[in-house]
Amino acid sequence: MFTIDDLADRLGGYLPQDEIRQVKRAFYYAEQAHDGQRRRSGEPYVTHPLAVANILANMHMDHQSLMAAMLHDVIEDTGIGKEALADQFGKPVAELVDGVSKLTQIAFEDKAVAQAENFQKMVLAMSRDIRVIIVKLADRLHNMRTLGALRPDKKRRIARETLEIYARIASRLGINTIRVELEDLSFQALYPMRAERIKRAVSSARGHRRSAIRQVQSNLQNSLDDEGLYGTVIGRQKHLLSIYKKMRDQRKSFAEIMDVFGFRIITEDVDSCYRILGVVHNLYKPVPGRFKDYIAIPKANGYQSLHTTLFGRGGMPIEVQIRTREMEAMANNGIAAHWLYKAGQTQHPIAQGSHARARAWVKGLLEMQRHAGDSLEFIEHVKNDLFPDDIYVFTPKGDIMELPQGATVIDFAYSVHTDIGNSCIACRIDRHLAPLSSRLESGQTLEIITAPGGRPNLGWLNFVITAKARSAIRHALKHQQHTEAVQLGRRLLNKALAEFETSLEELPKGPIETLLDELSLKHLDALLEMIGMGTRVTHMMARRLIDLHRGEPPQRAVSSQASQRPIAISGAEGMVIKFARCCHPLPGDPVIGHLSAGKGIVVHRTECRNLGELRNDPDKLFALEWSKGIEEEDFPVALRLEVENRRGLVAELAALVTSAGANIERIDIEERDARLATVHLTLAVHDRVHLARIIKRLRNLANVGKINRLGT
Repeated sequence: MFTIDDLADRLGGYLPQDEIRQVKRAFYYAEQAHDGQRRRSGEPYVTHPLAVANILANMHMDHQSLMAAMLHDVIEDTGIGKEALADQFGKPVAELVDGVSKLTQIAFEDKAVAQAENFQKMVLAMSRDIRVIIVKLADRLHNMRTLGALRPDKKRRIARETLEIYARIASRLGINTIRVELEDLSFQALYPMRAERIKRAVSSARGHRRSAIRQVQSNLQNSLDDEGLYGTVIGRQKHLLSIYKKMRDQRKSFAEIMDVFGFRIITEDVDSCYRILGVVHNLYKPVPGRFKDYIAIPKANGYQSLHTTLFGRGGMPIEVQIRTREMEAMANNGIAAHWLYKAGQTQHPIAQGSHARARAWVKGLLEMQRHAGDSLEFIEHVKNDLFPDDIYVFTPKGDIMELPQGATVIDFAYSVHTDIGNSCIACRIDRHLAPLSSRLESGQTLEIITAPGGRPNLGWLNFVITAKARSAIRHALKHQQHTEAVQLGRRLLNKALAEFETSLEELPKGPIETLLDELSLKHLDALLEMIGMGTRVTHMMARRLIDLHRGEPPQRAVSSQASQRPIAISGAEGMVIKFARCCHPLPGDPVIGHLSAGKGIVVHRTECRNLGELRNDPDKLFALEWSKGIEEEDFPVALRLEVENRRGLVAELAALVTSAGANIERIDIEERDARLATVHLTLAVHDRVHLARIIKRLRNLANVGKINRLGT
């Protein structure tokens, strides 16, 4: 059984004696605090924090992290508080313990909410001290190693959470040793039979391939020795989940995956890495397009290495990774290498860079957390953002930006800065204008064009893939919708108050505050937003305000010129005024507004048949008119044409519409017989006059018969 003395002996290799004594003191404190408590396996509970500290010792973590590991369950499972820990061991250790502790005081509706809230708390603690997550990962790793005593359903739940969150975080922080073990333990808990079969197959395959592996390893080592280059060649083992994913996703057999031989060459310096690459390519032919240089451009988690794939004898694929000792330590320990080197006399630049990248990542998490609507939305963003393959693009100044595979221009704009994304209107890729939805490729140079009046588009959510962009767009749209709803609500309420020959500005504060109290609202803007979004009936709110103002039952509304005045719209109001798809109203059409709950005002043409019984409800319909200073925008309109079917008809229609300054958004042709056809056109036009010009040109086309505008 592993003891505190065994741990102290191990720590003697890199920590001074006074720090080791502090770690031992934390252990004895935890042992006393957990006295009488046992794990489900029957062991004394203190064996768990001791095992967590041992995992951290393997990573050469500092003494405060080890003390926090010893004490990480004290706050949760005993009566000892954070302040007591701070008095005993100092504030930094107490903060670490508090960050790692789970949320148990709050009763959540379900496990999903509890886990999401717990993760949010951990992110906040990480922002103060990144060591929180390293201790938490070690805690989760030991829990995964000892899952055997739990019920099968609980095993699966913990394993799934580990796979979706903690293994991905370990990957993001570059702690490969913990990531691989977490993934394999989770896989065994989720799919025990599959894991066992793959494990037996791997063991059998290694036995059959031992001589071939030794031969390739010997060839590589001899080639390095002949060239006078120092390098250690070692075999690289595939882990269980990696094999399973490749079999499932790439639809490959087990034999195809195990036929790939993997080797790692560890050398002294970066110059030797590139020289060894030349030797390897001279020995075996490289596979085109399979070379990756992560030394020149490291991965987001600080990982550095040269990757190449070679053709071995008989076409056997050989994967080779070439890296220095420092890069190997970074690949295994990731951000933990920051403390590994910090414990020495100098801080290594690779470890420094990893620590800086990790802090930048946590800063991004905090920004997403502020924008997310709730903890579940936040954790979903994080899941989606953890951790796809990266591409590397350049700013106009030559700075390198890391983005996930499949990222678009909008993702890039938000990665630069949230304000850049919010005001983005266009972009140039390699000096050429490109759509904002363009998928990016490594090596491209991007220039974002912004405008003060620019704002996010709801359609952007259909193609952005990064969590930062998605959460920032949703946040901006919510704010935009709130502002527009308040403005619309004010206009609607003033229009209703005009029936009583007053306005919101003329009413004293008393009636307004009383109405807000009745509705349990804190601000007038909240009421105006509800009116603008259609969740409160405007006329009822107006009548109640008048009642409160007069202190008497409401009198009959006074008909006046002001009460009949329609609301002016321009088509650019944004999210709270929408245009009905059934009748496609255009500037110049007589229009009427329908107040729809949660959507605001939906604009219809006055002759639209879909309004039906709503015409008799004055609280739901509003007179509208087009603003005189309306800006030139595109509005959709649907036409139906009866034509004689002939070759080249679509091209002729497209050319005519384009020459008239309009765009075809959709075209469908329905053949009625061998000679006649019906064409359904959806055009983007400026106004009713523009549409009339287009229809006139269409009538002049040969073989075009009847033309109808749809939606009446």
